[in-house]
Amino acid sequence: MSQIKYLLPKEGEFYKTNLHAHTTVSDGAFTPEQMKSEYMKKGYSAIAYTDHNKLTDHNDLCDESFIAINGFECDIYESGKSDFASMRTYHLNFLDTDPKENTQAKIDSIWPRPAYDDMNGINAYIEKMNSLGFLTTYNHPYWSLQNFDDIKILKGIWAFEIYNHGCEVEGLNGYAPQTYDELLRLGNSMYCVMTDDNHNHNPLDSQYNDSFGGFTMIKAESLSYENIIKSMKEGNFYCSMSPQIHELYIEENTLVVKCDPVQSIFVTSSHRICHRCIAPAGETITSASYKLTGNEGYIRVTCKTTDGKFANSNAYFI
Repeated sequence: MSQIKYLLPKEGEFYKTNLHAHTTVSDGAFTPEQMKSEYMKKGYSAIAYTDHNKLTDHNDLCDESFIAINGFECDIYESGKSDFASMRTYHLNFLDTDPKENTQAKIDSIWPRPAYDDMNGINAYIEKMNSLGFLTTYNHPYWSLQNFDDIKILKGIWAFEIYNHGCEVEGLNGYAPQTYDELLRLGNSMYCVMTDDNHNHNPLDSQYNDSFGGFTMIKAESLSYENIIKSMKEGNFYCSMSPQIHELYIEENTLVVKCDPVQSIFVTSSHRICHRCIAPAGETITSASYKLTGNEGYIRVTCKTTDGKFANSNAYFI
């Protein structure tokens, strides 16, 4: 009998999640309750409420069909500049893995924070937050006007925001797969997520609205705060703008991908050459398999639809 290594768990259910959202608690237009309602209409089971620099308990929104993940977005702006449009910044999401633990310490630790050019201080801040029970996401590098030197020595990052829908709608700078690969090729082991970073300043039916464009599909035993966090910690998820990845596993050194109908399925590694499967013109594919050499360093899957929407797996070091 051949041995199968499941990169996405065989058992469990997928739960559609937005891991970056803003409400009236900071600079968003929707109340937390409104956001829950609108996202549930679109099939979402969880939202991480990440209002700017404010950690708020949203446990009252949790029920058998919805989980509200507590969190906040930390903003560290470049000093000495008055023009916001040209000011570089670190934006980091901190997602609370257990709201019942270290509650006051978490709130007290939001401030003070290090200066933009104090990399040792920023890494110490991340380390402190991680020790209190947060998962740290590094957000939207292009919108933040950062280059690789700004981020290559960040430590303690749980996930990289490979796509930010709000940034894409605002400035066509939301998708950052190359930066993710650059970090991976330095040996950084981190997951990737797609998010909305929605503020909803435009109506939901507007072409300028920033909701429902990037999501993370978390596979868990059942829908509970504990199970969602457990799967996030273990990397049991993929992220997408639209297409779904149904199965992802390795059998006898062969990577197998099964997904919605797409135009292409690529496997990126630490090397220059990709494994690839591309549908003939006018056709789509729903699966692909690739013989692995064992020398890829890491692998990650990208599925692309005919209308240019992407789904990304996490990176797996092999």
